Amino acid sequence: MGRPPRHDVDRLLDAAAELVAASGPSTVTVAAVARAARAPSGSIYHRFPSRSSMLATLWLRTVDRFQDGFLSALNTEPAARAAPAAARHVVAWSRAHPHEAHILLYGPADFDEPNWPQEARDRLERSDRRVRNAVRALAERLDRREPREVEQLFLATVDLPYATVRRHQSLGRPIPAYAEDLVTSCAATLMRS
Repeated sequence: MGRPPRHDVDRLLDAAAELVAASGPSTVTVAAVARAARAPSGSIYHRFPSRSSMLATLWLRTVDRFQDGFLSALNTEPAARAAPAAARHVVAWSRAHPHEAHILLYGPADFDEPNWPQEARDRLERSDRRVRNAVRALAERLDRREPREVEQLFLATVDLPYATVRRHQSLGRPIPAYAEDLVTSCAATLMRS
């Protein structure tokens, strides 16, 4: 039985996430991750055939981790509580995972998405489709089928909470303790209008 790898994928991606949080995705290179993780470059190339592959894996891992709770919140019963629960999740998850929250404040293009392997781009599309479908399913449950109403739901569950997270992170400040209550209240108000 061989010994476990000293530089596993998660440890390397955690180092990459720290680089993104400190200086943005353009600083995530194989050499920079190797230095941050104290790993030889060969360990990184052994796990990721290219920088684009590493960036794709970082983005998709982060999205998957975030979406687990977000999609669950969108299925909250009764349906009227789902949008506020989803908004709360965005802020709570971002506070609990500050490095990964920085990643999600960018977009896939900032992580070299045009050069990702096709399998990663397909996975990204499935992931995006899951969120769109979940928000639309919530709109159906709420009997809000008009395009304006669906857009309002995206505003309440995605745009507003991310704007709150972005403002504090861009200033280098921690997200205040009241932020979850604030976005929850705003989402509930939007859903009543």
